[in-house]
Amino acid sequence: MLKGCLNGGRRRDEHAAVPVTPAELAADAVRCAGSGVAAVHVHPRDAAGVESLAPAVIAAAVTAIRAARPGLPVGVSTGAWIAPDPAARVAAVRAWTVLPDFASVNAHEPGATAVAAALHERGVMVEAGLWTVAAVDAWRRWSVPTGRVLVECLAEEPDAALTVAAAILAALPAGGPPVLLHGEGPATWPVLAEAVRRGLDTRIGLEDTLVLPDGRPAPDNAVLVAAARSLGAR
Repeated sequence: MLKGCLNGGRRRDEHAAVPVTPAELAADAVRCAGSGVAAVHVHPRDAAGVESLAPAVIAAAVTAIRAARPGLPVGVSTGAWIAPDPAARVAAVRAWTVLPDFASVNAHEPGATAVAAALHERGVMVEAGLWTVAAVDAWRRWSVPTGRVLVECLAEEPDAALTVAAAILAALPAGGPPVLLHGEGPATWPVLAEAVRRGLDTRIGLEDTLVLPDGRPAPDNAVLVAAARSLGAR
């Protein structure tokens, strides 16, 4: 499964094609679905362009994408940088009026278990974000069902990222949830190639990288998706 990660925390001044508004996210989701993604992961923004878990902000983004591309699964982040107080993240999830199909929860963050439980209670599929081997241990103590594991290699140096990926993957229990492996920055394409080699889910988009495999600037998310598909990502 190839997922499109459309914006993350990217600012428009980092890349002119970063989608920010609900309409921009929706249009980009349509283009990326046409290029081959099976789902999209977005970081909805408020009117000031700041990442938010507020019900109205989540609803606007998810509704716009679903209207533009019915049936395309939509996921969001619940990262602690968006709302540092774990109780506030739980309260936000419980107040959502429009539910995404899935949401990521970083297992190492304070309150991760409670946030995952709130998502599960609402019927939102939980993605466990694992950045380190220690995070695998934290995740395994969850009592909440996990729909997908995200092995997230945040070291930008490719060899370091691949080493982290191998260590986390080796620590995962056999027969667990599907695994999505991805990197960021200079490690994005080497890690994506490793995901393809291992037959794992992966993702691509301006959240992770601004360049194509050959180092040329990427015009937009759809071109990144097409490049990932050409490398064997499905």
